[in-house]
Amino acid sequence: MNKLFIVLSIGIAAGIIDIIPMIFQKLDRYAISSAFIQWIIAAFVISYIQIGIDGWIKGGVMAVLMALPVVILVMKTDAKSVLPILVMSAILGSLVGFFSNRLIQ
Repeated sequence: MNKLFIVLSIGIAAGIIDIIPMIFQKLDRYAISSAFIQWIIAAFVISYIQIGIDGWIKGGVMAVLMALPVVILVMKTDAKSVLPILVMSAILGSLVGFFSNRLIQ
């Protein structure tokens, strides 16, 4: 399968998993769209970056680092959401790293 298609599929899957709770919480469409697009971009970054560590660790670290600007913005108005954002980023990032490492060789 084409590497680009695999990475895009992984990003879309991670994005859907991330936005499902957001939809149930009835967050605005801009926040939901932003989270979805972030996971598509994160999948590309995680899949293509070469830093010499296991894929799941690389994914978790990179996803948390990429979430930091969002966390800073959210912290101003909703400090209780910071921990769930970071935890979800670490978990989904690790999964993205694991699957991109497994499926793309």
